[in-house]
Amino acid sequence: MNLLLDTHALLWATANMPELSHRARQAIAFPENRVIASVVSAWEIAIKVSLGKLAAPANLAAAIASCGFEPRTIAFEDAEMIRSLPHHHGDPFDRLLVAQALREGLTIVTRDPVFRRYEVPTLW
Repeated sequence: MNLLLDTHALLWATANMPELSHRARQAIAFPENRVIASVVSAWEIAIKVSLGKLAAPANLAAAIASCGFEPRTIAFEDAEMIRSLPHHHGDPFDRLLVAQALREGLTIVTRDPVFRRYEVPTLW
């Protein structure tokens, strides 16, 4: 399975936090699964840290690498796909993650129920 971590799942997975569900933790740890961390989440984290709304690792890229997660950049096609998404959600970061997941056939690891309104597989 190819997994794309939502921002909260990424933070909880890199810090081994108990907030991460048992099922998500097992899927992330399963060696056959590919686990992807999007720069979308890094961007969201950086903004929230700079506003004082979130604490995060000082070197997120190193934390992602130490967990063995694959980094994923944003493609123009990801941004363009947002035009065709229904407006179930106003969060631009989540909408971009949905676009990436749809384009690449990824399952989003998230506890946010709004993702289920899109035609994208989720796991929690």
